Amino acid sequence: FATVRPQIARPRDRYTFYPNLSVVHPQVAPLVFNRPHSITAEVEIPAGGAEGVLLAQGGVSGGYVFYVKEDKLHYIHNYLGLEAFKVTSSIKVPEGETTLRYEFEPTGAPDPRNGRGAPGRGQLYINDELVGNTEFPTTVPLTFGIEGLSCVYDFGEAVSHEYHAPFAFTGTIKQVVTDISGDLIEDDESRVRMLMSQQ
Repeated sequence: FATVRPQIARPRDRYTFYPNLSVVHPQVAPLVFNRPHSITAEVEIPAGGAEGVLLAQGGVSGGYVFYVKEDKLHYIHNYLGLEAFKVTSSIKVPEGETTLRYEFEPTGAPDPRNGRGAPGRGQLYINDELVGNTEFPTTVPLTFGIEGLSCVYDFGEAVSHEYHAPFAFTGTIKQVVTDISGDLIEDDESRVRMLMSQQ
């Protein structure tokens, strides 16, 4: 029941990002809207801990950020600058090699005509242990605007007021993988508009 804008890049269901890459243009960033997806970061946390952004897209008018702060793992979904939906781990992020994961599972249909994306369940995992769970009443339905995706820092305006951009990660990130292999319903009207604009 996902509705999504068309994408110019060749379709794929897994994206791997590495530290300090250039900002990824929003037209070729993973289309996480209204579908099951996960973000998995393979990191190394030094003695004394680390903090900062693992992956971020968008800005003050809508987006998401997956990050560590005050020894906890967090995910914030900024709904069009109107509300911020957050899930935080119940335990501290451990030192050493660690796998940090966010998962989203839709629990209802999107309503893009009224500016509402799919509601869903946001969950956090540390080394495959469920450590955070919350319900999002809605999500951004179609786009995070013109700001792209960045790994290890938040490019441009911060997605959340809870930190100051770029809020670069102070540990070591090996890679961050976004998986969007969940079911998707194409937005045929948007696809036609995009094709017409390219002629």
